[in-house]
Amino acid sequence: MAELPESCPTCGGELAEEDDEWGQYQDDLPPVRPKVTRIIGKWARCRCCGRRVRGRHPLQTSEAIGAAAPQVGPQALALAASLHKEHGLSVRKTVGTLGEFGIKLSPGGLVQALKRLGDGCHPTYEALVAAVRQTLVMSGDETGWRVWGASAWLWIMTTEVVTVYAISVGRAYEDAASILGEEFRGVLVRDGWAPYRGFMKAEHQTCLAHLLPRCREVREVAWGCGREVPNLLSDILKDALDLRDRHHAGDVNDADLARGVAELEERVAGLLARPAITHPGNRPLLKHLAKEQDHLFTFLHHPDLAVPATTWRAAQGIRPAVLNRKNSGGNATWSGARTQERLTSACRTSRQQGLNVLEALTQLQRQAQPGLLPGLTIPSPARDRGG
Repeated sequence: MAELPESCPTCGGELAEEDDEWGQYQDDLPPVRPKVTRIIGKWARCRCCGRRVRGRHPLQTSEAIGAAAPQVGPQALALAASLHKEHGLSVRKTVGTLGEFGIKLSPGGLVQALKRLGDGCHPTYEALVAAVRQTLVMSGDETGWRVWGASAWLWIMTTEVVTVYAISVGRAYEDAASILGEEFRGVLVRDGWAPYRGFMKAEHQTCLAHLLPRCREVREVAWGCGREVPNLLSDILKDALDLRDRHHAGDVNDADLARGVAELEERVAGLLARPAITHPGNRPLLKHLAKEQDHLFTFLHHPDLAVPATTWRAAQGIRPAVLNRKNSGGNATWSGARTQERLTSACRTSRQQGLNVLEALTQLQRQAQPGLLPGLTIPSPARDRGG
């Protein structure tokens, strides 16, 4: 109860208490103190083979005893993994944050502990890679990364409920295929980067959010009739998005949708058939359009699959990784890169599926045998759509 002052703070007059009450709410954390749990047990020896045997406690996270018995608890390590891999804190800042909670750990010790946690996520990572290879609709993207200070690439392949990150030396088709598999037969939503076209058995949806800004850039530097091409292409793409929205709203039936797509494709063909363009900026735009002509309206051809018209899902998924890169500069070793891709994939997928990441990582560490992240759902293989 908030106590009333003895007199009016303004004039010093006597106060007459009223029946009305006021209220206020605060969400806060209790004082955080480290909790030390001692796990003890006895040895036994098999009467048959003579082997020494011991039990395992449900809270146990490893078999280490003796000098290695003192360990960082699973909840503290799960928090450290989330702070470092999800939220972009550097190793030293993560160690400093744990220190505020009374958990004393060196940067090198944290790196080793995270590697062990990453190794524990390996079965989950392999299951996620297998899942994305069998999905019907996949969004992909890539961004620069560094390992040992040398250039590398961070790839992302993501669906509505699964995300896989992978770090590789290059940005070629072989690097993407090492994640998605050469036999991928779903719809691949991607930007105009040429190696994506190497997935010959897949259907493709080129990102309209990349094409529209490109039209604007050409229009801003063009003059006179040179602006006609980017204007026409921009109108076609916007009409395609409008057609999708009207179909989702129920204002356009499937038959009208098919006719609308045919009209859009005719407009694109007509644009590509135009005579020589005077403004030089139009030439690379039309050359790119010719390569992507068959991949502009896949999202309209398959309304039942809910194919995105842009790579927004991959772009959102890659942003936390970019933040992490800006703070840490990448990974110091390839072993650290493997830990990076496993932990970030497990954390991101858990968020997508509404899991408590800290609880899931804590329970994973307490498993006696390596297994999947507790609570995580691995989608069943999608129906083969043919070649």
